[in-house]
Amino acid sequence: MLSSLLLVLLIGAAAWAGAQAGFYLLLGAVLPYSAVLVFIAGLVRRMIYWAGSPVPFTIPVTGGQEESLGFIRQAKTDCPSGASGVWARMFFEVAFFRSLFRNTSAEIQEDCLLTKGPRSIYSSSKWLWAFALLFHYSILLVFLRHFRFFMEPTPSCIRFLESLDGIMELGSPRFFLSAGLMLAALFFLLGRRFFNERLRYISLPGDYFPLLLLIGIAGTGICLRYFDKADTTAIKVFIMSLTHFAPVSPQGLSPLFFTHLALVCALLLYFPFSKLTHMVGIFFSPTRNAPNNSRRVRRVNPWNPPDQYFTYAEYEDLYREAMAEAGLPLEKQPDGT
Repeated sequence: MLSSLLLVLLIGAAAWAGAQAGFYLLLGAVLPYSAVLVFIAGLVRRMIYWAGSPVPFTIPVTGGQEESLGFIRQAKTDCPSGASGVWARMFFEVAFFRSLFRNTSAEIQEDCLLTKGPRSIYSSSKWLWAFALLFHYSILLVFLRHFRFFMEPTPSCIRFLESLDGIMELGSPRFFLSAGLMLAALFFLLGRRFFNERLRYISLPGDYFPLLLLIGIAGTGICLRYFDKADTTAIKVFIMSLTHFAPVSPQGLSPLFFTHLALVCALLLYFPFSKLTHMVGIFFSPTRNAPNNSRRVRRVNPWNPPDQYFTYAEYEDLYREAMAEAGLPLEKQPDGT
């Protein structure tokens, strides 16, 4: 965790120092264009690789009764046998994290009065599901709200999302609930990895870095809006110039803006090579996108080598001398008789 934190702080400090030194072209144009290019190319490459990976047999993760006898009720969403059931399962998985909702946590109780020894205790793990769902929907709302910087005039649907997000009318400028909820969810997910001994034991820098990077992005964004009081009009002019491939000079913008931008670019650069690709990978996962119809549909493993068959005559021609020496009966003797 410490190495990941230092790396995030280093990225932020480098961006701040670069803005102070006047490296506007590097931070405001070269870095964003490079990050978007790497993000798109890396993600497309991963999707092509996943789409071309052979699946020798169906391996869907099921959670209910499969299609069987007519008087046995099938779990059509948890254990689908057709395309409609797969679409329904995929929708609930993507929209509501159905498999995470059903997740349970296991602990060992050392001194159990019933068993007079250690005992496995299984309990619900709904907090993880709730905060994961909260984070993903919050970041989706934040992402959609940021489209106001890319479009002129701002679409009415984006303005509606802004009014809905800031419905509490707290502070000036008004506080967006999605920003605070996203930051709270990120701290929960980070604290879960840090304070849970078993989870901390198996956690790697690749598990901490994206969480800390997202916390840095959310934190700098909140500071830009509520403390630094950044000029949103100047930011919008600059971002729209990037989208039109005619970047204007960002001179005069706050160094905190370039810190925020650099952290976002770091996330885009890191995204295609990390676990974050589960965002699109779930659609290519055979554990989710395949129906449980292995009894009805036969699949041939594409990795199997081509079948080779020998007739008995070919077999005898190949091993005639050895069979004759062993005294085995032959249809044709070695001398041609």
